[in-house]
Amino acid sequence: MVDRQTLTAEFCVIGGGMAGLCAALAAARCGADTVLVHERPVLGGNASSECRVHITGANQHGKRPDARETGILEELQLRDLAVNPHRNYSIWDTVLHETATYQPNLRLVLNCSVHSARMDGPRIASVTGWQMTTQKQITIEARQFADCTGDGITAPIAGAEARRGREGREEFGESLAPEQPDDKTMGMTCLFCAVPTDEPQPFTPPEWAYTFKSADELPHRRPGHLRCGYWWIELGGEGDSVADTEEVRDELLKIVFGIWDHVKNHGDYGAENWRLDWVQFLPAKRESRRLVGEHLLCQGDIESGGRFEDTVAYGGWSMDRHPPRGFWHDGPPALFGTVPDLYGIPLRSLYSVNVPNLWMAGRDASCTHIGLSSTRVMGTCSLMGQAVGTAAAYAVRRDISPAESARADAIDAVQQKLLSQDCYLPRFRRRFGETTRTGRLTATQGSPEPLRDGVNRPVQGKEHSWSGEAGGSVEYRWDAARPITSVSLAFDSNLNEEIALSLHHDRNRTEPPPELVRDFTIEAEVDGAWRTVHTEEDNHQRFRQISFNGLMASALRLTTRRTRGAAQVRVFTFAVNEPAPDEFP
Repeated sequence: MVDRQTLTAEFCVIGGGMAGLCAALAAARCGADTVLVHERPVLGGNASSECRVHITGANQHGKRPDARETGILEELQLRDLAVNPHRNYSIWDTVLHETATYQPNLRLVLNCSVHSARMDGPRIASVTGWQMTTQKQITIEARQFADCTGDGITAPIAGAEARRGREGREEFGESLAPEQPDDKTMGMTCLFCAVPTDEPQPFTPPEWAYTFKSADELPHRRPGHLRCGYWWIELGGEGDSVADTEEVRDELLKIVFGIWDHVKNHGDYGAENWRLDWVQFLPAKRESRRLVGEHLLCQGDIESGGRFEDTVAYGGWSMDRHPPRGFWHDGPPALFGTVPDLYGIPLRSLYSVNVPNLWMAGRDASCTHIGLSSTRVMGTCSLMGQAVGTAAAYAVRRDISPAESARADAIDAVQQKLLSQDCYLPRFRRRFGETTRTGRLTATQGSPEPLRDGVNRPVQGKEHSWSGEAGGSVEYRWDAARPITSVSLAFDSNLNEEIALSLHHDRNRTEPPPELVRDFTIEAEVDGAWRTVHTEEDNHQRFRQISFNGLMASALRLTTRRTRGAAQVRVFTFAVNEPAPDEFP
């Protein structure tokens, strides 16, 4: 007899890639009882040790100033930098695993593939999956669900409206779209990793591998760096990128081993002492199903800056389209459409148009094919996930639907919560409470007013930060003592730099950015005397929220003692008495 187990929650996230992980963490931190169910043994999806795709996003490999994603993704990456100086993917897996496992309000169900849903009218009442490690059938009942699977599993099991393929040029007025619609997609990739050694390393390819004896057989795809290859080993766009995955993987492996054979045995690549260290057997997908929301993000939205009233995330990666034939395409392996600036992503693209309690985030969000070509990168997917988790927590607390969360005062509360957790929303400012607004703010040097201007990063040449030397301080003072419940801080972590773990380049940092404040103290003036109420040493995070219990003070002072190496200190936010993590403004 099959062992059956039922879990009950307020919010269930299906899929534990970066979008799903950020959604589950955000919801749990905002007070929602959350279950995250994931079909793999490790979290992170394409970013995990199983796939090892580097997380990129709006900063476009550092080419767009101050655009790197903050919030939960930044927290996870900075944590990895602090504990993983050797940049090992198993340690990165562990950082993600421990963050989810020890997060209050979050239950993690791994190795469990969701295969069916029970419906209550148009709503999802529960989903059921098979956990292969325990041979249990696990059912999760919840009030609201999020599909963060990438492949959009709720389309076949719950009837969520979905699209696959490329829209025709006229449907959304997209100049980058093909003239006629079709069912073709971008493909999937299997990577490999090689390492240098001190002596020659022979390589004999498997007999089933393809053979590429001449570079002329690889037009537009000449191998470059040896450490990791190659995103253009891509197939699967001409068939069904879900149903054909197993067959496509086998074809990709023939190419992978054939390319390494070419590098080692048929060309002058300086590879004599390099050995193959790892091959990806779980293909990293770019596109399959896209669930349909109230709004489909399209090329025009991206080019016009996505100026939505319900903006909850942003993107900035180019409109990066890969030909459906992938590796066998005889032209360039990708075409890049310009994205003029950061663009907003609306909440209306993150919930289902026909399943009233279903959210989605990641590459199955509501976009056209051209829209997806920019939003599909994992930095952007992570922001969508945090937005969905935050909005879902608000919705379950107020017993409203995802669609109602995009309306008027509800969307304002969700946006302000995201901003208060160090997310950035283009053209939106964080509003501070009365304690922060009314305090007299002074500093030992420079103007401290940017600390409460509501913008947490440089934007279009304006710094939005207080700057000074290590040892400097900023201080709030009020006319009378008042209760101080919390402080939130946003330090400089150099948003121009790539900090993601990556096999694709040699620019991996081995420690947190030098601009980060490492040591700081918070002092409070209580009954006319200063006393230290918090001391931090060896900080490695950009965003900190510190709570106090029973503190009454007439003044509060932040002193930045030391950075992690930079000469100057920059602080973007110093706010007092902000809502607790599980409270909404």
